[in-house]
Amino acid sequence: MAVAQGDNGQLSIGMRFADLGMAILVILVVAMMIIPFPPGLLDIFLSFNITFGVVVLLTTFYVRRALEISAFPTILLLATLYRLALNVSTTRLILLHGYAGDVIEAFGNFVVGGNYVVGGVVFLILVIIQFIVITKGAERVAEVAARFTLDAMPGKQMAIDADLNAGLIEEGEARRRRQEIQREADFYGAMDGASKFVKGDAIAGLIITVINILGGFAIAVFQRGMEMEQALKVYSLLTVGDGLVGQIPSLLFSTATGIIVTRAAGESNLGQDIVQTLTAYHRPLWIGGGMLLSLAVVPGMPTVPFSLLGSLLLFLGYRSYREGMAAQERGAPPPRGARAGGPPGERAGEGAPGRGEKPSTPPAPENVLPLLTVDPLEVEIGYALIPLVDPAQGGDMLERIGTIRRQMALEFGLVVPPIRLRDNIQLKPTEYLILVKGGEVGRGELLPDHYLAMNTTGSEDSLVGIPTTEPAFGLPAVWISPELRDQAEGAGYTVVDAPSVLATHLSETTKRYGADILTRQEVQKLVDMVKENHPAVVEEMLGAVGLGEIQKVLQNLIREQIPIRDLVSIFEALADFGRASRSVDFLTERVRESLARVITLRLQDKAGLLTVGTLSPSWERRVKESLQGDLVQGWQINMDPKEMQKMVGAVAKFSEQMAFSGQMPVLLVHPDVRLVVRRIVEGTLPHMAVVSYNEVAQGVQLKSVGMVE
Repeated sequence: MAVAQGDNGQLSIGMRFADLGMAILVILVVAMMIIPFPPGLLDIFLSFNITFGVVVLLTTFYVRRALEISAFPTILLLATLYRLALNVSTTRLILLHGYAGDVIEAFGNFVVGGNYVVGGVVFLILVIIQFIVITKGAERVAEVAARFTLDAMPGKQMAIDADLNAGLIEEGEARRRRQEIQREADFYGAMDGASKFVKGDAIAGLIITVINILGGFAIAVFQRGMEMEQALKVYSLLTVGDGLVGQIPSLLFSTATGIIVTRAAGESNLGQDIVQTLTAYHRPLWIGGGMLLSLAVVPGMPTVPFSLLGSLLLFLGYRSYREGMAAQERGAPPPRGARAGGPPGERAGEGAPGRGEKPSTPPAPENVLPLLTVDPLEVEIGYALIPLVDPAQGGDMLERIGTIRRQMALEFGLVVPPIRLRDNIQLKPTEYLILVKGGEVGRGELLPDHYLAMNTTGSEDSLVGIPTTEPAFGLPAVWISPELRDQAEGAGYTVVDAPSVLATHLSETTKRYGADILTRQEVQKLVDMVKENHPAVVEEMLGAVGLGEIQKVLQNLIREQIPIRDLVSIFEALADFGRASRSVDFLTERVRESLARVITLRLQDKAGLLTVGTLSPSWERRVKESLQGDLVQGWQINMDPKEMQKMVGAVAKFSEQMAFSGQMPVLLVHPDVRLVVRRIVEGTLPHMAVVSYNEVAQGVQLKSVGMVE
């Protein structure tokens, strides 16, 4: 088996056997609780326990973010179980043989000088420091950090969605940030629970020590016949040594836990952050040095320590002052947090140049290329509407925009690009603009603290408010105060809030101008998506038509509100008829016929009935006679304007009759004139559906309500 050489190879080997090492550690923990181990082997395990604690503590000095050591809660659990297993093994040896190895004996004799009273006091002090000071503080910080992290998750996710909708980040970057937020919440939640391990470890160590002393004293006196003083000395020293060996690593892990949960915004490792923070300002160092030198000359005070420390602080203050002045002369910002001696609010390098100073370097030429970029779809708002957009102020407009994009994708198969939201001080405070490729296509006015009431049922009850027009559909409406909402709904009015008005207007605008939003680059993405699962269809289609023809056909479909989700059927139709003609109009009609089922489903009612009006044969004959050329080679209409206006008036009258009867206006015509009729009436009747006989799916029940004469 070949193994990579160098650091990468060594790292891969270490990572390869990491799971095996963890499994051995867990088995070892269980074995130490059941099987007696010899003192020599326990010495190795105890030494490893201390070494492991030191390594973990030092590792926390060098991490900048808590997620860099995301496995810390699990490490804390395994280390706690390992220490408790060691306590069980050492307790067994102490009580059975009165000897538990050289490490425990060394701590009992050398560290506390062989005095079990001193050892007991030192042990209690360590337990108090760990349990009351470090562990309790770390536990509280972890609890608060977990709660605040969970509370901040919605706001952070909304900020990511805002950046994504504004086009500042890509979908992959947004996904990575969401995962990082989730990992951060999971980490602090785990740390909140893991801090309880440290607290329980301290309590367990104290209880085990008391049990060892009492149990060892009873065994020595009643079973081995030792004198009470000798028994107390022997077993107390061993127990205190055992407690110190266990509590020192436990103290190291408690300190590491506190460091991890208190490091919030470090820019470097812990040592550099602390030194930079304490030496960034020269005035506190000078004041502290002066105070220490003053204490050095006070009678009775130790002169040498205060003099040395005072001189050191003055030297550090001088170094900080010189670095700040040097940065000011270079025109660069001073070290982090440092100021070069000016007023507290003045930064180094600011202000007018004095006499003798060299003129500042002329600014570099501005890059104006980004200014040429035009967003496909954007919304400009007045400053009074900013709370509707800002998640920090309770605005949910960004979430609504995400819903609109998903709706367009599901309903029409249209991938709407990120919608940019920006404020515009040139607008009225309550006004907004909707722009498509830099051109205004919609405008409206909102009152954020009011509701918009629309009389859609013909109610005769009048409301007190500000008369206006609903911007999306042009319906008469009135802005009412929140107190009148229940009254308006009871009278049959449709009542919506200000964000819903803007969202509806934006949704309808997107539907109307969806064809302009569909760029050639987006079409290429759609082609690539279909190619992953249907490569043969895409290959045959591209051999017949180009990307430009595909884009124009899709735009024609979207312009008439025909969904393009079934791209496979669309591409198959283009492949079939693209070799006969590359006329966009001809290809559009053939693609519509392949989507007959989709078109019919959108026009029929809930009972499956398709209600239509038909165009009289005389009108169809006139349209066909005025058509010069054909759809295959290209065409143009040569109809008398008065006759065309008369035809539009007849279709409009028929459309009103269908709308008043609660039916969707649908005009059924001959396939040869469908596109021409649509082009004639679309300017006046943009919502009128014009379909041909070939676009009605088989088996659908038709109901004709009249003929346009």
